[in-house]
Amino acid sequence: MDDWKAFLDDRERRQLLRRLVPSSARAPALAVRGGREYVDFSSNDYLGLSSHPALVAAAREALDRFGVGSGASRLMSGDLEIHHELEDSVATFKGCEAALVFNSGYQANTGILPALFGRRDAVLADQLCHASQLDGALLSRARLLRFRHNDPEHLERMLAKHRGAFERVLVMTESVFSMDGDLAPLPALLAASRRHRCLLMVDEAHATGVFGPQGRGCVEAEGLAGQVDLVMGTFSKALGGFGAYLAASRTVIDTLVNTARSFIYSTALPPTVIAADLAALRLCLAGETRGEELLRRAVGFRSALRGKGWTVGGESQIVPVLVGESALAVSLSKTLAERGILALPVRPPTVPEGSARLRFSLTAAHTDRQVAAVVEALGEA
Repeated sequence: MDDWKAFLDDRERRQLLRRLVPSSARAPALAVRGGREYVDFSSNDYLGLSSHPALVAAAREALDRFGVGSGASRLMSGDLEIHHELEDSVATFKGCEAALVFNSGYQANTGILPALFGRRDAVLADQLCHASQLDGALLSRARLLRFRHNDPEHLERMLAKHRGAFERVLVMTESVFSMDGDLAPLPALLAASRRHRCLLMVDEAHATGVFGPQGRGCVEAEGLAGQVDLVMGTFSKALGGFGAYLAASRTVIDTLVNTARSFIYSTALPPTVIAADLAALRLCLAGETRGEELLRRAVGFRSALRGKGWTVGGESQIVPVLVGESALAVSLSKTLAERGILALPVRPPTVPEGSARLRFSLTAAHTDRQVAAVVEALGEA
């Protein structure tokens, strides 16, 4: 980041920002690097809720009531009524019997799988599953097998071949993939799982708040509420807060409370964070978020970029511009930085060799002018 300091003198940068950022722009659309402000297209704050007055007010009230920290793990004295209130709200939000809050998405995925699966079991994961999902599978010591990305037929063949060798099998996917922005074929994956007596786990980290009625996620958008065995998601992206959740049966949740090491041995999230997460869920349930509008904007953005000759992927608010070589991705990122736009390059090993890209995250805080400026800048690159 430091080499960006030489790109623009302060006067030119301020002129660019005046054209791109109206005075009424919300703070989530901006980022500061090296003491300079950029329009941020790399944030996961998809709904711009991180600075929403309702979340700020809820956190402030909790700060006055509970203080700064929770003081202990949930199984000791850090278990507060507000934690259970959030878990009850998540269960309702996701249409499941119960829910459990974890301190982060990584801690959720690396805690859930080792607690529920072991050496006699197998995990069949989409090839593009998040690193935290794969790490959780490895920690469980179950046999980890990978099926081709978003290919239910390949999954079906693998299950037909391997299912009989294991006691329990978990099929695992994201609903919105974080680097490609595409959607998993959830109905087909669920059907294959049921045919072969497998459990299905869906990571909704990048779908929660954006997809489905009231932002409930892709599982709900596909009409599968209550049918997917393990539905995981985060508060730290579209919901603007921090932490993660698992929505599942009461039996599963009770088991995890007593066996998930990342839950048992972590200090509970501060009540200020929990209160903000609750406020975000209430905004979703009240229909005050803008997920559908955000997805419509992403459709237009992809269309405009393709009109400029770029190879663009995704079916969500995540819009990858595929450029192939890492050096080109870095160069394009610097070119955009010269125009006051922060769009970071994503390179191997995060993505496969030859698929380096600029990963654009559209948010509700972006203006039409800011989005058009990206199209214009890449059109001239």
